[in-house]
Amino acid sequence: MKKNRIKIKNIVIVTFLSITLLGCSDDFLDNTPTDAISAEAALSSPENMMLILEGLHRIMYAQNPLPGGESSRSGESHFIPSFDAMGGSIIHSSPGNGWMTADLQWLTHVNPTYTTVYNLWYQRYHFVASANSIINAIEEGEFTQTPEVNNILGQAYAYRAWAYHRLITTYAKGYLIGNPNTDPGVPLVFATEPPYESAPRSTVEEVYNQIEEDINASINFLAEASTPDNKSHISINAAYGIKARIALSKGDWGIAAESAAMAREGYALLSESEWLSGFNTYDLSEVIWGGEVIDSETNFFQSYFYYISPTFNGSQNRSNPKIISSELYDRIPETDYRNKAWLPLAPNTNPSASNDKGGGFESDPNYDNEDDFWAAWEEIINTYGMTDGHNTHPYMTVKFLQKNPGTTDPDDVIYMRASEMILIEAEAKTMMDDIKGAQQVLAVLGGARDSSFDETQFTTQSELMEEIKFQRRVELWGEGFSFHDHIRWDEPLDHSNSGAAKVLYQDGFMQERPSQNDDWIWKIPQAEINANPNITEADQN
Repeated sequence: MKKNRIKIKNIVIVTFLSITLLGCSDDFLDNTPTDAISAEAALSSPENMMLILEGLHRIMYAQNPLPGGESSRSGESHFIPSFDAMGGSIIHSSPGNGWMTADLQWLTHVNPTYTTVYNLWYQRYHFVASANSIINAIEEGEFTQTPEVNNILGQAYAYRAWAYHRLITTYAKGYLIGNPNTDPGVPLVFATEPPYESAPRSTVEEVYNQIEEDINASINFLAEASTPDNKSHISINAAYGIKARIALSKGDWGIAAESAAMAREGYALLSESEWLSGFNTYDLSEVIWGGEVIDSETNFFQSYFYYISPTFNGSQNRSNPKIISSELYDRIPETDYRNKAWLPLAPNTNPSASNDKGGGFESDPNYDNEDDFWAAWEEIINTYGMTDGHNTHPYMTVKFLQKNPGTTDPDDVIYMRASEMILIEAEAKTMMDDIKGAQQVLAVLGGARDSSFDETQFTTQSELMEEIKFQRRVELWGEGFSFHDHIRWDEPLDHSNSGAAKVLYQDGFMQERPSQNDDWIWKIPQAEINANPNITEADQN
């Protein structure tokens, strides 16, 4: 299977082997020095190509500095909470130690020289380059088609689809609010060999066409593949989940619904005790795809749990408990056990809290004496295993809890759950005006979480969509979807009744809807414009 391959001058492609192989097995690196690994060796056998994939599995969550970038802004450990900070899901209660403050203030993604835009762009093209190398080597080589080779190809195509989808939904106008046939997208690149010539921006439509071709190829190969080793690997269910996300963002409602149903097949929803256990392992029943964080390869103070978990023993968490919008939380019924994942009456013990109500009972409206104030703090600290240095704050999250609280120990990162797929299916059916079908699907999740849930009260498309939006915001809180949900729904960002402090959030406190506001589109890294003769300042978002 041959196709015309465009070549790009891209430092990530030049260095893909050395970076990707950081995640490979010790045996391979013990016998082959890192600086001596050639493309020929890395792509010479299915076993070695699987090592490249293992590297990508690790890069999904790990800190991995790129030339000119920073390790603190690279894997999904950073970008999942970053997208939710920018999208208004995760609310910071204070400046903390400064991490992600510029993200939530909407300063990073609108600056083409900022590390955040650089790392997301080049790391996703690193996934593309690595996938290209595997696909090209197998398709142009003399490899026998076996279940193992199908597994490798299926994962490579899925990674390429996932990376391009991440790029096109972030660095281009949303498909549903723009003109995809003419709107500029991102460069499509397929080659990995010299001379690494550059590529111009393809249209949004052209990029989506490639993404769809890739994810369909992935599913075809994975249907005849060996069983994935673990949930860090992309299974056929995960590939269907990626396809569902692609279709949802494009408005292909039928494909979104069908793919989401296929993705969640065999993945039982969490029970109450499982849902409240901390979301710290990919062994949970409904996790379809996630990163198994190895102790020796943890990110420590750039890890996902460092950014979001109230129990992690780092300055970001001790001084800056993350909170849910009070307006959203107050809508959660008492019969919905998810209300236990946030603490609306936690005392505001932080004197640096941005709402100026922290430090003692005198400024906290929930307490009228010192004994009750500090007794409430002590009970939370003891219940969840935090340290004496941890502050608490009203509406703080306890959704994400470490297996070993009060430490810097690593925990897994979850990328995809069955609940998300149910909500995709429900949204897609709603948009097709299949009211009965949407009610039935929504009841699967709503009934599992809320003992009084009644899907029949949502009888119109608009009522169903409002409930689906509510369910997504509660169920998927902190899992990285809110920024792109705003784009798909063309909704503005407004923290007026959320509990966020305007003095902290600044420009990120309120933003006009995406169709009227190009600040929802990330800037192309200045380094790409400088290096790529086919992209000029006139092409900048």
